[in-house]
Amino acid sequence: MTLLKSIVLCLALANVAYFLWVRGIAGSHDAPVTAAPTATLKLASEAAQMRGVAAPRAADGGTGGGIIGASGGSEMEGGARDEGSAGLLTNVKRCISVGPFRDVAEAAHAASTLRSGGYDPRQRVAEGEVWAGVWVYLPIPPTRGASDQILAKLKAGGIEDALEMPGPNEGSVISLGLYSEANRAQARVAQAQSLGFNPGLADRKRTGNVYWIDIDLKPTDSVLKPSDLQGEAGRIVRLEVKGCPAGGGTPP
Repeated sequence: MTLLKSIVLCLALANVAYFLWVRGIAGSHDAPVTAAPTATLKLASEAAQMRGVAAPRAADGGTGGGIIGASGGSEMEGGARDEGSAGLLTNVKRCISVGPFRDVAEAAHAASTLRSGGYDPRQRVAEGEVWAGVWVYLPIPPTRGASDQILAKLKAGGIEDALEMPGPNEGSVISLGLYSEANRAQARVAQAQSLGFNPGLADRKRTGNVYWIDIDLKPTDSVLKPSDLQGEAGRIVRLEVKGCPAGGGTPP
């Protein structure tokens, strides 16, 4: 019985020793297990901030990875350019010249009309051609004594101021008058037609001193129409609107 107990005790001690030996070997080889770093993407600017250094700059002046920032900068710069352009446009003055007027009276009437519209007209004199009126005339047939026959017929029909003179083309014509009013020119045409003639019409000009009116338009002002400066009712006016001459649009 004593022998059996000794055997059991020895086996128990052997198990304990084996357990302690196994635990000692495993403990000496255990190492802390660290999870593998997860790969993450970082912008250059973020990596630079983590390192405490300035982010590299791209060729266009923005940060290397700041796509949104670069886009936003472009929009702000574009907006600044647009605002600058708008400012320039609002400060631009356009000088225009209206004319030519045949005499001081016509120019003064137009200047008064412009002044009542809020403009500051400036009158100047220049050498040039000005429209003189609508010329009503009759061609002369190339037959002997045709002009005398036409003049006699016109005088008998009540047109006593007709006369022969050089025409708009080669050769002579019978002039029936120069008119600056449409109704008077049309009346003379109708009178000649009633006598069996077919008169022609042509614009006539003269050379000499003419009058122009210069005004400054604001960017919001629309360009004037010559019809806005129509003088007397029914009067034919051949006016032009063009840019002021260099150095001539600014008052001294």
